[in-house]
Amino acid sequence: MNLRRNILFFLFVPVLLSCNHKEPARPVNLRTEHLSTPLGIDNPNPRFTWQIAQGARSVLQESYTIYVGTDSADVARRKGNYWKTSSRDGVCHTVYDGKPLQPFTKYYWGVEITDNHGVPGVLSVSGFETGMMDTSGWKGQWITDTTDISLKPAPYFRKAYRLPKKVKKARAYIAAGGLYELYINGQKTGDHLLDPVYTRFDKRNLYVTYDVTSSFRDEDIVIGVLLGNGWYNHQSTAVWDFDKAGWRARPRFCLNIRLTYEDGSTETLTTDTSWKTSLSPVVFNSIYTAEHYDARKEQPGWDRPGFDDASWDAAIAVAAPSDKITAQALPPVRNILEITPVRMDKRDDKTYIFDLGRNISGITRVRVRGEKGTRVWVTHAEQLDSTGHIDLSNIDVHYRPKDTLDPFQTDIYTLRGNGEEVFTPRFNYKGFQYVAVKSDHPIVLEPGSLTGIFMHTDVAPAGEIRTSDTLVRKIWEATNASYLSNLFGYPTDCPQREKNGWTGDAHINIQTGLYNFDAITVYEKWMADHRDEQQPDGVLPAIIPTWGGWGYDWGNGPDWTSTIAIIPWELYRFYGDDHILRDMYEPIKKYVDHITAISDKNGLTDWGLGDWVPVKSVTPKELTSSIYYYIDAHILAMAAKHFKNDRDHQKYSALAERIKNAINDKYLDPETGIYGSGYQTELSAPLYWGVVPDALRQKVADRLAEAVHRADDHIDVGLLGTRTILGALSQNGYADLAFTVATQETFPSWGWWIRNGATTLYENWDIHAASDLSRNHIMFGAISGWFYTGLGGIFPDEEEPGFRNIILSPHFVKDLPDFEARHESPYGTIISSWKREGNTIRYTCSIPNGSTARVTLNGRKVTLDGNRIAPDPNSESSCSMSLRPGTYTFVIKE
Repeated sequence: MNLRRNILFFLFVPVLLSCNHKEPARPVNLRTEHLSTPLGIDNPNPRFTWQIAQGARSVLQESYTIYVGTDSADVARRKGNYWKTSSRDGVCHTVYDGKPLQPFTKYYWGVEITDNHGVPGVLSVSGFETGMMDTSGWKGQWITDTTDISLKPAPYFRKAYRLPKKVKKARAYIAAGGLYELYINGQKTGDHLLDPVYTRFDKRNLYVTYDVTSSFRDEDIVIGVLLGNGWYNHQSTAVWDFDKAGWRARPRFCLNIRLTYEDGSTETLTTDTSWKTSLSPVVFNSIYTAEHYDARKEQPGWDRPGFDDASWDAAIAVAAPSDKITAQALPPVRNILEITPVRMDKRDDKTYIFDLGRNISGITRVRVRGEKGTRVWVTHAEQLDSTGHIDLSNIDVHYRPKDTLDPFQTDIYTLRGNGEEVFTPRFNYKGFQYVAVKSDHPIVLEPGSLTGIFMHTDVAPAGEIRTSDTLVRKIWEATNASYLSNLFGYPTDCPQREKNGWTGDAHINIQTGLYNFDAITVYEKWMADHRDEQQPDGVLPAIIPTWGGWGYDWGNGPDWTSTIAIIPWELYRFYGDDHILRDMYEPIKKYVDHITAISDKNGLTDWGLGDWVPVKSVTPKELTSSIYYYIDAHILAMAAKHFKNDRDHQKYSALAERIKNAINDKYLDPETGIYGSGYQTELSAPLYWGVVPDALRQKVADRLAEAVHRADDHIDVGLLGTRTILGALSQNGYADLAFTVATQETFPSWGWWIRNGATTLYENWDIHAASDLSRNHIMFGAISGWFYTGLGGIFPDEEEPGFRNIILSPHFVKDLPDFEARHESPYGTIISSWKREGNTIRYTCSIPNGSTARVTLNGRKVTLDGNRIAPDPNSESSCSMSLRPGTYTFVIKE
């Protein structure tokens, strides 16, 4: 299938042509624990990462020196009173191994490098601040207002202080069972939402650190806290029974505010029973359904000095939800984008329908005027019915309400009746495109009266796809919108119907996540959730976090819960950081050993869900589950090799080989090259995951192509097959066919959704199916990752992970006129780009400083000779070469 092409010339090799070898290299983008100047970290051995600035000169790193200390000036002078280390290493990351770090301390670290020309670089300095470091660091008490888990209104808490002297520095550390908002003298602290992020509350709780120095300028201080239920006190009822969670209790919190005065003394303000509490206007809140607010119950000034709290009750002391409280070391959930509706339909003076023009996760802001006591229902939906009214039927199927007081995805606001009022919920998010605003008395709304707010964990973009092909661009945008809509401190499946951390959805889409977003901290947090959830026999639930009941006996199995192995390995490949792989090594072993214990004598297992929501053909569950069993064993063997555990490496390599042989013995016909019945998933999964014997790869790939042709060049797969079908084709000589499949516009296809107005991905290929009809699901989102690999050809090298060495193997598919993939790797921006110009293709790639690359262009080999490219005289059909940092352009004649 490879086209014969000729390399005409090599246009630009800056690493060879540059003559300024004295320009010093400068480290940039310094991070601690993969965060920029973080506050309140707990890791006693934090990780440091950096990049090398892209300048006129292209360099590799020959060595580095790190300085760590408590005085920024000393560090700038290359002195570190806590640590100094040097290494002749080209990797742009290291792990702190100096004197024990102290809690509540600001540290500075500097890094300078020597490049491959022997030129010393510029010293760059960053910083981080430790937090509690240990649960024993907390002072004061956990408090709440009552032990009644059925009480619906959210509680206020307040405490007034008079400061004895001037404050130089103030840090707030707050942990909660449930959700919170922190206020100081009437101002909300920070721009975070839905903190702390969801964990298994009876195993581990998270705290957040804030710099509140600017809030402590006045002598009189009032600290206020509003608590929400979150997943901790789940008052809504649905099929997952979170209302029965063993941890369930009235929301509670513990707050420490550590003050450093100008004279150098310190004081910690803490929560205890001297705090006062009262019920708030948030009369109901549910992370699953919505929020109800009665503005008539507001208490103006409740969080400011001078407020009379004589009628408020004393807080009560309660136990912490767990005995493990750790720092929340990941980007927060934020309001990311405000969206003005594209259309408003006034049905009558009590009913308005708004259309945002796109599907999002988040909330709405409503501006409204009306009579005191008027009730306003704000209902969020993904679709309208045939009459143009809100239709929740595709997303409320798992809700099991016990009464009519908690309508699904419907905020309820009761007006105070004194001019324009603005309502935005605090402790909830939803999935929607359409919003119905209804009232029990007439109200007047304009198109600008409602704003949609897109919320998600605020991960930085790490990739971009550019092309003139509108469909490819829209599929990429819709996939990313679904990915972000399902990132709230953990990866979820959908933002409306479930909000659950389905494991299968997450590992299928891990490359979509990592090519497009800098999400390592989210996944590291989620792997800690895996450790919290894993049972002694190694079993994991299908959704994580969960409450210890649901998900352990249905939906799990290696085809879903292989997250425990796949995600740590992918993080290692993408970041070159083995921290989470090390943390997960024993849990992976425990998990693999459990599958081994329940597998049949040949090494196969049918434990799992199978190829979920297939188009038509149903692949045997035993085949797909056994393949994931093989993947887990293989990853474990590779991890053992990396950690130099020879015994485990041999053991699990042998196990992986035994599983592979068992799969092939039962399902592969070596004469025909067909697995099972020859369905697309049956053929693509063994190809993609390396199960097919090398000698038969092309035969199996040919059978896969034939299966795709029989489906009129359309997909016939479910969830598991979406990860493998495109890659199996493009990696085995059928890139053009893979692109055809990826860009079909008729059913079933991603393009079919786009053609029918989708701005996010759906849960079912059939948009008119009787079930599984969420319109914002990430589970079929692996196509976005494939754009980077199958078209851009950007791959990490497992031998030099973290893109220290980049594998570039683009496919110039005939139906795509131009394409560019950009990925922000740990070393900098990788670019793989091409454009068709008549009968030639101009291919350009950029390799960041610190990295090298191996480039293969349709199999034709060349070698680098000075500033020229010469074809390999021993090859007529391959072009492969090693490149150093720089930008390179090839012109290829078809």
